[in-house]
Amino acid sequence: MRIQKINGKCNICGERVREAREKALLSQEQLAAKLQLLGSPIMQKTISRIESGARVVPDYEIPLLANALCVSPLWLLGLD
Repeated sequence: MRIQKINGKCNICGERVREAREKALLSQEQLAAKLQLLGSPIMQKTISRIESGARVVPDYEIPLLANALCVSPLWLLGLD
């Protein structure tokens, strides 16, 4: 399977993840800890790769990220 990139990035939510994380005054490590409490094995390095667009974000992670960041899943996708 080949990963399609848009503008050189593997996801469309990374910039919004960073924006929401910074607005919530969370470090990448703190966000990773919140996600782990929600049952996702995401680590700080993974958050970094998501924010830079270097990692694909599967659909099942969007609601987890939105919940941890107190934003809408649609907002993360740029649809709200």
